[in-house]
Amino acid sequence: MSQISSSKSLIYQHKTQTGHNVGFTSVHAGNMSLTVLDDGQTVQDTASNRRMLEDELGIETGTTRFLTQTHSANVLEAGNCGWAEQTTIGEGDAVVSPDGTDPIAILVADCLPVAFTTDYGPTAIAHAGRVGLLAGILENTVQRLKALDADKTGTIKATIGPGICGQCYEVPADMREQAAQRHPKIYAETTWGTPALDLPAAAEAILTQTGVRVHRVDTCTRKEPTLYSHRRQPGSGRIAGIVWKSADSY
Repeated sequence: MSQISSSKSLIYQHKTQTGHNVGFTSVHAGNMSLTVLDDGQTVQDTASNRRMLEDELGIETGTTRFLTQTHSANVLEAGNCGWAEQTTIGEGDAVVSPDGTDPIAILVADCLPVAFTTDYGPTAIAHAGRVGLLAGILENTVQRLKALDADKTGTIKATIGPGICGQCYEVPADMREQAAQRHPKIYAETTWGTPALDLPAAAEAILTQTGVRVHRVDTCTRKEPTLYSHRRQPGSGRIAGIVWKSADSY
């Protein structure tokens, strides 16, 4: 499992035994959002970035599924249409491919991208910011994947991608206290001594408790200049977390 992708477009990539790929883009791939656009950027620029990335990864152009993300706990199925036909598949913060054949993606710039693969077929990817994580987006995604396991013997693996770390995610003290009542691992402090939340640690604890095997990419978006960060540079763009099968995997 390689921590660093050979592609400049991806900061991380690995391939599973089922032929699925998990990857997280860097700023070198360009902004992946059609709605968060920096000065001078256009929707056409983002569309070009997406097409170039799909071409590089061996994904049929325009077929990746994206969501209208609302910091919810809603999980959607991938459906039949990619972004070229249908900009998003609907409002939600996780998408499941029931048979694992659909390229699926979410967008982040400090929130966690969490990619799921299984040894029995289905795949998923979730957007887990503070609100969605506390609302149960990860548990709901796992529940949906388990419901697709007919024999109830399969293994689910999750990769927690780059997000803001507990040393950088400053929040009010009362927000930290309230969140930690439910998820103790979320309690953190910034390097400058103020209250903070550790989303990656909380996500790992949640997933482990549900029986999921977890791998973390320990890269902080606020610290790493090759990633977009809302806290460091609001409105500059979004990276994508993607799960896909390239054409040569079939």
